Amino acid sequence: MKKLLVLSSFLFMSYAGFSQEVGVRFGDVLGNDIALDMMLHTGSGNRLHADLSFGNDFGLELLWDILHKPFGNSNFYWYLGLGPSMIFGDDFVIGVSAEAGLEYRFASLPLVIGADWRPGYFFLSDNSYFEEGGFGINARFAFGSSKTNE
Repeated sequence: MKKLLVLSSFLFMSYAGFSQEVGVRFGDVLGNDIALDMMLHTGSGNRLHADLSFGNDFGLELLWDILHKPFGNSNFYWYLGLGPSMIFGDDFVIGVSAEAGLEYRFASLPLVIGADWRPGYFFLSDNSYFEEGGFGINARFAFGSSKTNE
C-alpha cells in the first residue's frame, strides 16, 4: 500500500512538472475539501485533468476532458470528463469519476476560473457504491500559451 502511494505521488508530481495550468479546487474531491488542480492540454479540444486531494484521506484523480466553446470566440468553455480515481485512507478505494463543468479563461490575465460537478462509482473489496459527488470551484494559473480548441 505504501509503495503504491509513493509511486502514485511520484507520477503525479512528474505530471505537475509538465502541466500547462496549475491551481486549486475547493469543494468535494473524493471526500476531501481541497485539491491541487492541474491540466495538460493533449490536443485540440481535449486535455488531462489531474487532482491531488487531501484532508481526511489522500485522493488522486486523472480525468480525460473534452472541451467545447459554446459561444464562438468567447472565453467560456464547458467540459465533460471521465477517468480513474483512487483514495488512500483506512481502506484503499479505486473507482471511476466523471465530471461536468464550466470555465472562463481571462484574455488579459493568465487565470482560469471554473465550477464543476463530480460523481463517481467506487469499488471496495466487499462492496461497491455510487457517490453522487459534489460541486467545486477552481482557479488555475495558465502557463504560456495553454490553448484548448481555438
